[in-house]
Amino acid sequence: MLIPKRLKYRKQYKGRIKGKASKGNYVAFGDYGISAAGKGKLTSRQIEAARIAINRYLKRGGKVVIRIFPHKPVTSKPLEVRQGKGKGAVEFYVAPVKEGTILYEVGGVTEEQAREAFRRAAHKLPIKCKFVKRDDIAEAAE
Repeated sequence: MLIPKRLKYRKQYKGRIKGKASKGNYVAFGDYGISAAGKGKLTSRQIEAARIAINRYLKRGGKVVIRIFPHKPVTSKPLEVRQGKGKGAVEFYVAPVKEGTILYEVGGVTEEQAREAFRRAAHKLPIKCKFVKRDDIAEAAE
């Protein structure tokens, strides 16, 4: 699973996810991508589950690139513990995702294969996703 090697601070505030993605919103490394149609937080387990779903369908054909990384720690206190006594321990890491962020990319496969692989991956993710091609985003920018 993906976790950061080191952090400047061990615990972070929760924060809010607002607006649309201004970075990481175009297909850069492959021919096809899966874009977030909504906003949310993806845990490292969800990112890994979707990656495995893509790789299993493609059977090691093509190149898969993960464009997001879980760098935000989420803390929680144990059950039945009274309030106070500081912030809880870090439980897992999440990747905050804005609308329009490219989550995964594939190259070297047909469009039908990429579509089906991303459809299977989207079932593992808690946010709505849509299939994008490299030329779709170039046309939208013009």
